[in-house]
Parts: sequence; structure tokens; C-alpha cells
Amino acid sequence: MADPDPTSLRLLVLISELGSIGAAAAQLRISQPSASKRLTSLERGLGLHLVERTRRGATLTPAGTTVLDWARRVLTEIDALTTGVHALRAQHRQQLRVAAGMTIADYLAPRWITTLRAAFTGLRLELDSTNSATVTEAVRHGRADLGFLESPDVPDGVSVRYLTHDRMTVVVPPAHPWTRRREPLDPAELAATPLIVREHGSGTRETLERALAAAAMTTTEPLLELHSTTAVRNSVVAGAGPAVLSTLAVDSDLRTGQVVEIPVAGLDLHRPLHAVWRGGHRLTGPAAALLSTALSDTA
Repeated sequence: MADPDPTSLRLLVLISELGSIGAAAAQLRISQPSASKRLTSLERGLGLHLVERTRRGATLTPAGTTVLDWARRVLTEIDALTTGVHALRAQHRQQLRVAAGMTIADYLAPRWITTLRAAFTGLRLELDSTNSATVTEAVRHGRADLGFLESPDVPDGVSVRYLTHDRMTVVVPPAHPWTRRREPLDPAELAATPLIVREHGSGTRETLERALAAAAMTTTEPLLELHSTTAVRNSVVAGAGPAVLSTLAVDSDLRTGQVVEIPVAGLDLHRPLHAVWRGGHRLTGPAAALLSTALSDTA
């Protein structure tokens, strides 16, 4: 017995539904002689008479009716296979553009992305590590599918999901005079001290300035203005001066003694971390999966 092919099984189903070999052939976009030949081959292959041909059309024999039920089950499974393969191919061709504040990009996003790529093996992912202001603009203008912000304020015109809070801290080189203090640093002294800072538009700098403004202080001119968290951290380790950085960025340095944390009295240096995407849009596919991963990781 020869195995029936899917097209022949579809032909049998259409004959049962339309009552005509010619109509079934038209549905399959083949000629009636080709359909008749295919049906004859199916009957010979199975060793069964499946269709009664009359001048008024065609009807299934009892054997044909029994085979029809099996054919429909087989075709349902074939359709499911085809749909699944197409979805899998689409998944493998998917692309995700992510923009993230530098602290998130350096210290949180790598493990989120590792988890995501395990689920979307063919995913092409682009991660832009930048400041929070640029992240917002990238999301608003469709240059990023998903963004992660470190700024204290939630911007307008985007959809927002809170992730967690991040604690920032004052850090200095081990030889800095502040390491010999017995009392916490006063906010006024911190504000009056030239610091190593990030550029305007970064969530790190905005958080510091907001915290000092809440304590009725304004910052003095910076000692250095640098465009990456890593550069600020490296400058502190090298002994250039104090800075205010996320504990995520200096955790290992604090443990090894490369930098020293300086407590500050009455200054709230916590900041929220948010995921953002285009307003009015619903996240799907890899973007939704990445957000879910980030939420689980920061819960």
C-alpha cells in the first residue's frame, strides 16, 4: 500500500463537501483530468473504492466516508505542523532593538538578554547603551522597541512599567580625606565639592541633582564630566576624586576596597528604574518576553 499524499487527501475532503470532482479540482487549482488521475492513484494505493462517479456528481462510498474521517485528522495535524514551522521561522527572523541607561545596560541587561536568547535562539538583538534622555527619544521615535530608564521622572508620551529601585552612593578613593570622617557627610559639603559626574541627560546625574535640590542645595561645577558610568568609576578608582554612582556599578569595588562608600546625612539617593515603550502600543514577542524577564529578575 502506498502512503497517500496530502493533496490527494484534500481532494477527497473537497469532493465530500462539494459533491463534484470538477469543483474540488477548481478549489485545488488543478485540472479535472489531473484530479481524476490523482483520485484513481489514491484508490489504488489504498486498495479501496472511495468515490462513486455519476453524471450528477460524485459521492463517497462507505469506505470513502471512513477514510474521510482519518484524512481530516491527518490534514489537521499537517496544518498545525505548517503553522508551527512558519511561526518558528518568523521567530528566528525576529529583531529586537533595546535602548538602556548605562547602569542597566552594564549590570542588569546582560543576564536578561541571556535568558531571552535561550527562548528566541535566532533573535537578532541590538542593545544601545546610552543616557536616559536618549533612551526616551529612541522609544518615542520608534528607534527602539523597548527602553530602560534610570531617571527619577517618568517621561510623557510613552508607556511605562516600574521595575525596581536602585540605590546610589557617594564613593571616593581609599586615600581621600572623607574616608577619615566619623560622621556622615553633610549634603551642603557634597554640593560644594567638585565631583566626577555623568553628562546632562543621564539618570545618574539627574538623580543627584534632584536629591540635592530637595535638600535646598545646588551642585558646584564638576571636577570631571564623563559620558559613561565605567569612565566615572575608573576615574574614582584611579584616585581622581569623589563621585555618586549606583551601587550596582561599584559593588565589587566596595568589596575589594578599591573605593570607599561615604554616608550622607539626610539625602535620598534612591531612584526608580522603569521599562518604557511607545505609547499606545502593546508589547508582543521578544519585547514582551524581555520585559517579563526584567520584571522577574527585579521582583
